[in-house]
Amino acid sequence: MKSSIGPAVRLTLVMLVLLAVIYPLLVAGIARLAPGGGKGETVSVNGKVVGYKRIGQSFTEDRYFNGRPSAVDYNAAGSAGSNKGPSNPDYLKTVQARIDTFLVHNPGVDKGTIPAELVTASGSGLDPDLSPAGAKIQVARVAKVRGIPAQRLTQLVDQQTEGPLLGLFGPSKVNVLALNVALDALK
Repeated sequence: MKSSIGPAVRLTLVMLVLLAVIYPLLVAGIARLAPGGGKGETVSVNGKVVGYKRIGQSFTEDRYFNGRPSAVDYNAAGSAGSNKGPSNPDYLKTVQARIDTFLVHNPGVDKGTIPAELVTASGSGLDPDLSPAGAKIQVARVAKVRGIPAQRLTQLVDQQTEGPLLGLFGPSKVNVLALNVALDALK
């Protein structure tokens, strides 16, 4: 037994240095190469940071495009989904309430045409993107409130649409924060 203690202590010390010092420094060094230097991609307006590009935010005013609902109220410290299945009665009530609210704020929209992402939260609760259809279904409301032609807002949505990664992977998407910043910049 005494012959096993020495190697076990040495292995523990080596693993402690490797996993508690070297590995975190390596990950932090790689993160410095990412956009934002590992601190996230911020979005600034007139030199003031208004949000992070990859973290969803709450936009509830009719003059803005609304993002995807969040099960964690957009709290990045507590990223999570609702963990309720599609047959859960509480979940169904929540989704129905979101549908009803959407229809009140977007009169003239048919319930069956509402993209699912506008009434269901993502798995992380922090999804910053919508599909182009999710943004375009809100054009009439935003156009009416802001007094901007709907055609101009549709063009803005098209300009803010990012295609699939490398043209192959994933769907087209619209970052809601970037879209709303571009919307405020319209004259």
